[in-house]
Amino acid sequence: MFLRKKLKTSPKVAAKPDKPDLAEKPDLLDGLPDDLVVYILSKLSSSASCPSDFINVLLTCKRLNHLGLHPLVLSKAGTNTLAIRAKNWSESAHRFLKLCVNAGNTDSAYALGMIRFYCLQNQASGTSLMAKAAIKSHAPALYSLSVIQFNGSGASRNEKDLRAGVALCARAAFLGHIDAVRELGHCLQDGYGVRQNIVKGRRLLVEANAREFMQSSPLPLTRTPHPKRLHCGSTTSGCPLLSDFGYNVGEPEMHPVNRFLKEWFESGKGELAPGLRLCSHRGCGRPETRSHEFRRCSVCGTVNYCSRGCQALDWKLRHKKECVPMDRWIIEDDGDGVEGMEIVGAGNVGPV
Repeated sequence: MFLRKKLKTSPKVAAKPDKPDLAEKPDLLDGLPDDLVVYILSKLSSSASCPSDFINVLLTCKRLNHLGLHPLVLSKAGTNTLAIRAKNWSESAHRFLKLCVNAGNTDSAYALGMIRFYCLQNQASGTSLMAKAAIKSHAPALYSLSVIQFNGSGASRNEKDLRAGVALCARAAFLGHIDAVRELGHCLQDGYGVRQNIVKGRRLLVEANAREFMQSSPLPLTRTPHPKRLHCGSTTSGCPLLSDFGYNVGEPEMHPVNRFLKEWFESGKGELAPGLRLCSHRGCGRPETRSHEFRRCSVCGTVNYCSRGCQALDWKLRHKKECVPMDRWIIEDDGDGVEGMEIVGAGNVGPV
């Protein structure tokens, strides 16, 4: 990432007979104090829309390259600045993330931890990095660690720790992580790793839908009359995250780390061992670390999920149209069809 460096042009340009004004033009950048340049670069690293917006500045000259690697600049690097694509992964990209981790950047600790755990198959180092971010209340890291605890990822099936998974998930949910809120809701509703509380679990699931709606892109909302929204054969676009209220909203944006995992394995850059599969939710990207680690759909058995949250969300996005034959999707009566939807739902996941 930093191998190619442009040589800094000398501030003194030889004068030409026909252009005497070009002689000895000063470089205004040299006149700025280092602390001001570091401040500007910190703002850039935190607001860049992609890694190249930040890296291209560092390649401008030696001074910017040096100051761009200042710990303060790296500690402020935002999620988009760290959103390296799988096809661009290299040792220099790995080194850049490590520099950000050493500077105290929690987003980079989470990203590198996930990459090491799932892609580079270094579970110990990956878990340590995610824990480093989780200690600083990084919600995605807390949720990812809870998924690892629920599945016993990187270990044997007997090493699952459901209570630890619920505790981590609850902390991430408290910090507003939508997937964690949804996961905790299903745990409470099913009594999975915690005492069953159907009312509270259901309330959390509705809260997750509401949070999803609030964070969705500002797209026009479409409302479907209540009886028609239960016909699963509908071709209405969008993700029915507020299906309980008859609304459709845009599909949630994939987190850069999940996109990296998905691209890593689907592109062939990383190979899964025989018998291992990716989480079927297209916005996840997590792979199994051992055979039969993830849950399978209890109806069709053709899809698998790393978490109840992924299962519920994929049911709404896609799988409810593929799980069973068409004649079992459409509800014939004109009254209450919610119970019917729950019966054909995948893995006891009904409309939420």
